[in-house]
Amino acid sequence: MAKYLLLKHYRGAPAAVNDIPMDRWTPEEISAHIRYMNEFAARLEKTGEFVDGQALAPEGAWVRYDGEGRPPVTDGPFAETKDLIAGWMVIDVDGYDRAVELAGELSAAPGAGGRPIHEWLEVRPFLTAHPTVTE
Repeated sequence: MAKYLLLKHYRGAPAAVNDIPMDRWTPEEISAHIRYMNEFAARLEKTGEFVDGQALAPEGAWVRYDGEGRPPVTDGPFAETKDLIAGWMVIDVDGYDRAVELAGELSAAPGAGGRPIHEWLEVRPFLTAHPTVTE
């Protein structure tokens, strides 16, 4: 089994087919989308392929260590995950082909008008071994 992270992006990926931002959806459309996501996760729980998943709120901040007793919160003119990442799901599957298959299904979640979004999802494998450094 191999773990993969499926990332749902607000932006930064190619445009979805049904590219209407969620803040313009009706409450019913949002409910249908969330229901699809929950049913998808429940189905993967039954097969043992679901690990975890969450939608993310748009709020957030960058934080870094800046010396003893001073962990400042900083925002700057750079892309921030709160602007890019809408949510994520971790799956544990037999391999890359299965991860791509499931990402394709997840991409079909309904959006505005109840039509599938056909959004692009980023599929990232978990690092299982440290990279080899050669000199």
